[in-house]
Amino acid sequence: MLVDSHCHLDFPDFSEELDAVVQRARDAGVGRMVTICTRVRKFQQVLAVAERFDDIYCSVGTHPHNADEELDVTPQQLIELSKHEKVVAIGEAGLDYHYDKSPRAAQAEGFRNHIAAARETGLPLVIHARSADDDMMAILREETRAGAFPAILHCFSSTRALAECGIELGLTVSFSGILTFKNSQDIRDIAAIMPKDRVLVETDAPYLAPVPHRGRRNEPAYVADTARVLAEVWDSDVETVWQQTTENFFTLFSKVPRPIDAAQP
Repeated sequence: MLVDSHCHLDFPDFSEELDAVVQRARDAGVGRMVTICTRVRKFQQVLAVAERFDDIYCSVGTHPHNADEELDVTPQQLIELSKHEKVVAIGEAGLDYHYDKSPRAAQAEGFRNHIAAARETGLPLVIHARSADDDMMAILREETRAGAFPAILHCFSSTRALAECGIELGLTVSFSGILTFKNSQDIRDIAAIMPKDRVLVETDAPYLAPVPHRGRRNEPAYVADTARVLAEVWDSDVETVWQQTTENFFTLFSKVPRPIDAAQP
């Protein structure tokens, strides 16, 4: 099986055909999907999707674009919401200096609140990092010194320095459809040097559809196309990539139950 470790199935893009989208993912071999929260105030909508399908789980958190709207959300609130059996991660949270939709100080404050929740719960923090590598590395190093926490650099599109910093601090790196883009050789070069037991694949659907679907709405079934390119990058076979990234997923997202046929002896 394959896993889409990051998608947004609560978004309006899927509202008219969510059942069909989920079935196409299953037909493509995707056995688990994690739909990611971007606003705690809309968490119930995210949770409703996860509760509707046995093979879908979710996170709880505030995207950096919305950080200034939810600075009143405390680590303790995140911790309480994460106790639901379907909540398997914290976030997504982080820093986005490309769009700067929230003040940078608000992004950093919100990010640290999410780190505190991840540290306390042991659930992986889903990190959004865009055009903010220096500040991201500084916060990650400082917070790790205060106490380690599990985390994933999702939809990786940053520098080799940030990827290596993440690996050094014990994080996992996740690659999206960006890996398949013609102009993304630098991202493929980074994927090639990552420890294979610290890599995941995702869609970030409905965004960033991989080749050959680029230009269309993305959906979880297309994670197989990213896995195919990752196999080329690793000079490996696709089956090995499926097995490795799925095992990595269950190791990091330890709250997600394994299918019986994927359980370890």
